[in-house]
Amino acid sequence: MSEDSSRGKLTLVATPIGNLSDLSPRAVKALAEAQFWIVEDSRVSGKLASHLGLKKPMRVLNDHSLPPQIERYLDELRKGGQAALLTDGGAPAISDPGAILTNFCHSAGVSVEAIPGPSAVVTALMLSGFFAQRFAFLGFLGRKPGAIRSELSTFADSPLTLVLFESPHRLEVLLRVANEALGARRYAICRELTKMHEQVYRSTLPEIPSEDAVPRKGEVTLVIEGIRRGG
Repeated sequence: MSEDSSRGKLTLVATPIGNLSDLSPRAVKALAEAQFWIVEDSRVSGKLASHLGLKKPMRVLNDHSLPPQIERYLDELRKGGQAALLTDGGAPAISDPGAILTNFCHSAGVSVEAIPGPSAVVTALMLSGFFAQRFAFLGFLGRKPGAIRSELSTFADSPLTLVLFESPHRLEVLLRVANEALGARRYAICRELTKMHEQVYRSTLPEIPSEDAVPRKGEVTLVIEGIRRGG
């Protein structure tokens, strides 16, 4: 490991998924001490910086970032840069292109540290009330019914509880196809987690809630219970 590599550090900081009070003191300290932030959207992270009374240079890393751009960030860290990596909300580098930079840092000998915190996945599992000793996080599935059905059918006989992200406008399609692929399962729609209008709606497939019951807006995390064996 080079001397520069030993000084550089990437700190993965979990940030609030809605309620800014969920940011831990350790996370605040790391964000304040970082020389620059690597963010998914500078407008979203700019609001967090304003809330904390911080002004930080920001580098954008999202699905549109090209490999040469990520290499430039790595080069800054190799040369001793101290950066905080954060997403628009929740844990970075999970279902997130920040994982590419994290992998590069490990390979290059750049120190990587993680500060845990808010997570829509874990929060939704907690709120669902389903047995989730084992679960699978599937993120966003394909947009077409055939692709959704193909991915979910793998779990047709599985005891794994599933956690998915989906646009509220596509929720009906997802639930309908989930019923076709998995059969009757309990599910929980966790909407606007930690925010003012947080909602947890529980039911069983194939029932699909009306828009009055579950407004088609906000951020949605869906939990589908795995097969329960032995009653």
